[in-house]
Amino acid sequence: MNIQRFDPGARMSQAVVYNGFVFLAGQVGDGESVAEQTRDILASVDALLARAGSDKTRLLSATIWLPDMSTFDEMNAAWEAWLPAGQAPARATVESKLAGPEYKVEIGIIAAVG
Repeated sequence: MNIQRFDPGARMSQAVVYNGFVFLAGQVGDGESVAEQTRDILASVDALLARAGSDKTRLLSATIWLPDMSTFDEMNAAWEAWLPAGQAPARATVESKLAGPEYKVEIGIIAAVG
């Protein structure tokens, strides 16, 4: 089976498609607030899924990292506004230090292709 990589770099690819699945790298976004960054991340997720032949109705799993769990509700409001009704993936949200202090949220996605 073919492995398809999107935006490969020396360290990682932004997305990898294999055997009917698309695996997205953890996405970070721009903005001052958790809500702004979450919306920016989800726009990137939409674009990457489309390039891979998938969309947010085919989500299987999401992992969300927050450096401050007190922003959980703010992130969830943006997430829930984006997610189609009845299409929630399996999901974990954890508190974790991110790659830089400017990042307030990071989201990783696995979805079905097709």
